[in-house]
Amino acid sequence: MGAVITIAQQKGGSGKTTLAVNLAVAFHRDGLKVALLDTDPQGSLGRWFLTRRQALGEAGMEFSTASAWGVSYECEKLRKANDIVIVDTPPKVDADLRPALRECDLVLVPVSASHVDLWATEGVLDLALRERKRAMIVLNRMKAGTRLGAEVAETAAGLEADLAAARLGQRVVYAETLGQGLGALEAPGTVAHGEVKALAAEVLARFQG
Repeated sequence: MGAVITIAQQKGGSGKTTLAVNLAVAFHRDGLKVALLDTDPQGSLGRWFLTRRQALGEAGMEFSTASAWGVSYECEKLRKANDIVIVDTPPKVDADLRPALRECDLVLVPVSASHVDLWATEGVLDLALRERKRAMIVLNRMKAGTRLGAEVAETAAGLEADLAAARLGQRVVYAETLGQGLGALEAPGTVAHGEVKALAAEVLARFQG
């Protein structure tokens, strides 16, 4: 049975889909069988998947969609055939998010370099705690050496969740590759390669420890 990772954040624009696709590509390149489940009506993950199929001919991973009530069924089906199932969720915290949290083994909460993003994590972390699920905050779009980045990282470390040591920087390659149906690891070598590989390894270690 595969592991389920749910990516959740109350605030829109935090980078949930960017995180989902880059981890999916990293796990796929490591030889794991990966499935994506898009529960966000906005459908960004689905558009990325279709763009990927058109660009490459074969996406190399499975894709499905579900509304809140269908998440449990889809997760059960997908985890039987895959090593990792990544669930992308809508930017809100309500009863609709609970099935995606209930089914997962790990909750990833992306936080960009702003205090507003940090404030928005409280609802997600509270729900994860109620469902007794491990949560990990992933710092995203971080600018190296900025005071704000340091403050956000320091505050995040004090929340009721683990803080990933690996973080994704504010790099054009993440947006460019997303629009092409790719992950940053599939672009010519950049600093982003090391960021994604480090984060993927850190997430996988949660299931092996």
